[in-house]
Amino acid sequence: MQFASLNGVTLHHQVIGAKPDRPTVVFINALGTDFRIWRDVIIRLAGEYGLITYDKRGHGLSETGASLKMDDHVADLAAVIDHYGAKDVILCGLSVGGQIALGLSERRPDLVRALILCDTAPRIGTEDMWDARIAAIAEGGMAALSDTILERWFTKEFRRADNAEFTGYRMMLERCPVPGYLGTCEAIRDTDFTAIAAGLAKPAICVVGAEDGSTPPEQVGGMAKLIPGARYQPIPGAAHLPCVEKPVELSEIIRAFVEQLPQS
Repeated sequence: MQFASLNGVTLHHQVIGAKPDRPTVVFINALGTDFRIWRDVIIRLAGEYGLITYDKRGHGLSETGASLKMDDHVADLAAVIDHYGAKDVILCGLSVGGQIALGLSERRPDLVRALILCDTAPRIGTEDMWDARIAAIAEGGMAALSDTILERWFTKEFRRADNAEFTGYRMMLERCPVPGYLGTCEAIRDTDFTAIAAGLAKPAICVVGAEDGSTPPEQVGGMAKLIPGARYQPIPGAAHLPCVEKPVELSEIIRAFVEQLPQS
């Protein structure tokens, strides 16, 4: 396991190296998940690219810290990249991870070569929606809303009772530290990166599961239209976590996007 003390918290992360001349891809996770959601993508890209994954603060094996604002999440991403001296990385962020990627593109454009924005949007949900979720989980714990959340994360086919993988991801969600989850809910509630997206000067592709119930295709497609020159790619048969349901397809999209980038 790899841990580093950065920005006053211990962050759990994983680094898989590649030849020095190959690009580095950094993966940023969704709310209520840790970096294991990328496993089936990473095993298909290992050796081709340098790969960095990490558990954002308040998730997985990372500490929560005293603050969980979006600025803290963005600063942590910058710190992880700086910790390894990486440059010109391709950010691959899912849901809140996509917002963190957008935030870094503004704060530290020197670190960012391109963005892969998966199942995300500059603004996700409404203030009332997030306040209701925060109140429900504060009262009843993660299990109080896990069924509702999982219906948005995964297709009906994936949510079969006999699917051990689905049971495993339920455990990941329900075991997410409540303070980390709620603090990140507040961060998402208070974030609107529409202006950042509209002014993005980096190559970008916006990817979405065709059955996503959290950031549906029309929302992700709208973001693609907002970002200058961005591409848009739906993935049939996936919902909010295509890295879990359709890792082969997502890996191919990532590979094709990275390989057509201009040489840095």
